[in-house]
Amino acid sequence: MSVRALWIISHEKGENVSIRFSRRFSTVEHRAKCLAGPSHVAVPEESTVLQLLLTELGLSDSDKSYVALRDDCLHRQRSPALELHVDGPGKGILWPVLAISQGPLILACLCLVDAPPEPRPPLANLLSVSQGLTLLAGLQNFLLGSGNKPDSEALASRLATLPSVLLQVCPLGTPLDVPLLGPPATPTVPTPAGNQKQPAWKTGLHRGRAVVNVALKETVRSMQYGSQSRQDLWDVYGTCEVEGVLPNVTVTLTLPPNGSPLQDILVHPCVTSLDSSILTASSVDNSDGSAFSGPYKFPFSPPLEPFRLCSYTSQVPVPPILGSYELREEENQLRVSVNLKLHESVKNSFEFCEAHLPFFNRDQMGAVDVKVSSGQLDVSKENNLLVWTLGQKFPKSREVTLEGRITFSGPTPGPTDPLCTELTAYIKPENFNPKSTLYGIQQDRCVVLVERRQSFCVQDAAWVQTFSCRLVQEDVPLCGPSYKFQPLDPFCVWSSDYRPK
Repeated sequence: MSVRALWIISHEKGENVSIRFSRRFSTVEHRAKCLAGPSHVAVPEESTVLQLLLTELGLSDSDKSYVALRDDCLHRQRSPALELHVDGPGKGILWPVLAISQGPLILACLCLVDAPPEPRPPLANLLSVSQGLTLLAGLQNFLLGSGNKPDSEALASRLATLPSVLLQVCPLGTPLDVPLLGPPATPTVPTPAGNQKQPAWKTGLHRGRAVVNVALKETVRSMQYGSQSRQDLWDVYGTCEVEGVLPNVTVTLTLPPNGSPLQDILVHPCVTSLDSSILTASSVDNSDGSAFSGPYKFPFSPPLEPFRLCSYTSQVPVPPILGSYELREEENQLRVSVNLKLHESVKNSFEFCEAHLPFFNRDQMGAVDVKVSSGQLDVSKENNLLVWTLGQKFPKSREVTLEGRITFSGPTPGPTDPLCTELTAYIKPENFNPKSTLYGIQQDRCVVLVERRQSFCVQDAAWVQTFSCRLVQEDVPLCGPSYKFQPLDPFCVWSSDYRPK
């Protein structure tokens, strides 16, 4: 019920025969290869298809009185379902190739046969053949209109619109409808200037008000050791993701008052121009106070799918959550002590807040006697994991604790980790904040520019804020002097979905 390829050929007398339009459907070709197996015959190049098709229709070598493939008595033409005999490395027979001819055009398509190649099924049993003929007849009426020979300009104009027509009537090679008769209708909404390419899965141009979707996501990545011999590490990693249907857009990002400049900015190749000072700021260099502090303008021509416009890093004075994590081995038991404190600069309101305490390279958990000062504790003995659910906010003191003892006496070993040996372990707080980015950067909705004056809107942007933190068991070497955690390793998430009014 699909077509593998489609060709439109011009064969007017006195002019060179040429393929005016062709389209191959790779997904249907892959299905044909899976169905046929080793006997699969690939679609050859266009020049080869053109020569074979003209020979089969008796339109080639008109100066020769006899051509074997055309005039031999053993050759029986089964119009409109033809056989094309392909020579060379991929030799074989392409069947059924449907072809109809009217006026100056030949329209042909290769149908997919959803059946084993041998024995060959009757044409009447193949739904793809009837659908293919309906598609070719509809395309013929669309291109030629009521007459058999339209003027060259009208034909060229209709051929130019054929890619978008096929996306609607034959998406991914599956005929759904036939195009309207006569000239194409004038679109009722403005469309982007130029030839707008569409992906195979999108069956038509965007209709309605043009929309630009902008989403900001920030991740605070932190590694806290609680030891004077190791320096705590943290930074902010942010991304700006965009989806738009307009040809040229400019998105502006602004910093809050006294905000630290963005560093390590990487942009998508679709960005057309950029101030060089935006790209020179690096987190490796020492800040001299003269770094570019915005606003950050990104002019670009968006691709068809959602994409990441840019990424950046920056510095914050302190991590949102500070804490300590201590483990002690006592008489075949593991004593656990955790203290978490929410920094005063962070708003005490979350969509959810929880902390994960995994234990590796031990037997499965046995008895668990652990108490928390706030929230509730879930125990997953088969995964050697404690999940501490803190709810939507910290208590008024902004500080919570967890203490208790755990025995590992299960019958089978628990999960393993090459880094977390003996008393080396970590805790991962995870928070989702729906109010704002921690860093404070914003996408200015009033400064989204388009190339032409056109009605458009900026979809409510989603600011996603993420906090990634590992609180490492203090005073215990990680895994020997040769290993060091990198400051840009993401570990866990604190995210938010902020929708401005």
